[in-house]
Amino acid sequence: MRISRLVPALLAAVVSVFALLVPTASAAEAPVPPSTKGPQPIIGGGYASSGPWAARLFSNGTETCSATIIAPTWILTAKHCVSGGGLSFRIGSLDQYSGGVVANGVQTYTHSADLALVRLDRSVSTTYARLGQPGSVTVGQTVQVYGWGATSRCGSEINCQSQYLKVADVTVTGACGDAYGGSAICARRGNGITAGGDSGGPMMAGGIQVGVASTSDRQTTTAYTNVTAYRSWIQSIAGV
Repeated sequence: MRISRLVPALLAAVVSVFALLVPTASAAEAPVPPSTKGPQPIIGGGYASSGPWAARLFSNGTETCSATIIAPTWILTAKHCVSGGGLSFRIGSLDQYSGGVVANGVQTYTHSADLALVRLDRSVSTTYARLGQPGSVTVGQTVQVYGWGATSRCGSEINCQSQYLKVADVTVTGACGDAYGGSAICARRGNGITAGGDSGGPMMAGGIQVGVASTSDRQTTTAYTNVTAYRSWIQSIAGV
């Protein structure tokens, strides 16, 4: 799977184990109703029944990553998702191709960890993702991960991404590093696992966002940048 930007040499060992979750092709799959699709996404899991805080990220018109809206004009996603520029978001719809509100990104802030905040060109009224504090998630806890990512371990992952938002249960295994060496939460596969296109999407513990999808081996293990470790940075920019 292609890595969209260079990672420092210190992190080579991390990157060799986990592939970044950005999809690897530029052609979008035509929308197909769920009943006619093949392997079910996130790679396993099921269709989300709710997600007013969910945001599908497009870079120069191509669907690439997942994200959340955390305040009227602020999107939270992964740093490796924003390097392509030309950012826009469909917010509050389970269908990445219709519904909700479409807004453009006008200013991007990145952290040394795999986190990015994007300011929107308009205010969006919806239910915003609530962010966790330290202690919001524990080892052994079953948490939920969301995204529009690949439905199978296909070659060109953008060609097998889901039209509809997916959710899967995973089990927290402990602390680890994200794609840039930042603090992350590692989890093992439950009834599904994240893949290409799920990058930047949320890990939710009891309905509270505690992580942002950074890396996955697409089989057994995924790493989410630990939102609770970077609350002061998020608050300093987005005010939440």
